[in-house]
Amino acid sequence: MTISPNPAVRLPVGLATSIGCLPHHDPSDAVEFVLRHTPALPAAPSLPGRSPREGMVAQAASGIAGVVVGDDGSLDLDHRALDPEAPIVPGFDTDAFVGLRAFINVVADRTGPLKVSITGPVTLGVALHAAGIERDLAFRIAGRAVRQRARALIDLVLQRVPQAQIVAFVDEPALARLTEPGFPVGPNDGVDLVSGALAALEPLAITGLHCCGVADWRLALAAGPRILSLPVGAGADCHAGVMGDFLDDGGWLAWGAVPVDGPIGPAPDLLWRRLSEEFGALAAGGCDATLLRTNAMVTPVCGMPHHGVTQAEQVMELATGVAHRLHDQAIGLRLSVGA
Repeated sequence: MTISPNPAVRLPVGLATSIGCLPHHDPSDAVEFVLRHTPALPAAPSLPGRSPREGMVAQAASGIAGVVVGDDGSLDLDHRALDPEAPIVPGFDTDAFVGLRAFINVVADRTGPLKVSITGPVTLGVALHAAGIERDLAFRIAGRAVRQRARALIDLVLQRVPQAQIVAFVDEPALARLTEPGFPVGPNDGVDLVSGALAALEPLAITGLHCCGVADWRLALAAGPRILSLPVGAGADCHAGVMGDFLDDGGWLAWGAVPVDGPIGPAPDLLWRRLSEEFGALAAGGCDATLLRTNAMVTPVCGMPHHGVTQAEQVMELATGVAHRLHDQAIGLRLSVGA
């Protein structure tokens, strides 16, 4: 099977997909949930409610020499065993990746795209430093561990679902703090870490970078993702020039259009209006109005580990509702220009 490096983003128009954690305890229920709500781009779930070992940091830290992940997801250290050059144990057969395994088993015959994700090296490095590892060593370990796990994850998916198109996201909530004074890693070093993780994925996958906060999106794009996942209203219009260049070069934007931290209402009308206003602001800044709609997908703002299943159902129904409107508008624009 031959796949060209840095594959182009060829995905259906008007997609919806999920982000990160789901609240389910039963992995079969979680997989059914993502396939039902997002059949065009289902995402492998992680289930920290089932086990704290499936939390973002716990998953990312598992298998690192000198780091022990507790049953509650906390990190304990054996400083004598810490070694940035030591290979990690990917651990996809452990309690940390039950949701991933259940997903791969169900989609083994899939021929369309599917989405997987890993915790990014900046977020992991911050957590290792907070656990007591010296700053420079923490980020050296994090960068190498994430690159190794990224390659192992792609190998696993290709072995089990060889005919699928892989969309692989690096999840970096810490990116929102990268320019803060006193942050333990500088902006350039942070971008280099993320870029290395994306490079480990991109020979065989369409790469995405997700941040659920307000970030310097120029730095995020400098890391080199093919899809940038960001919340609606997070300041993308302040960087309309680089966003426009990104879209012109074939990049996609995954819009976190459905909040997960407050009331959201029963219908997608307001959410669609907010996304449309974002498109208008970006177009006013020079972005191609058609590409804003054709090179786009819709997601919740972030994962839903603390929601109930019924709340998660509502969030995904709203996400798919907004995506349907995006699809209809994108198709209309394509027809109007004869595409």
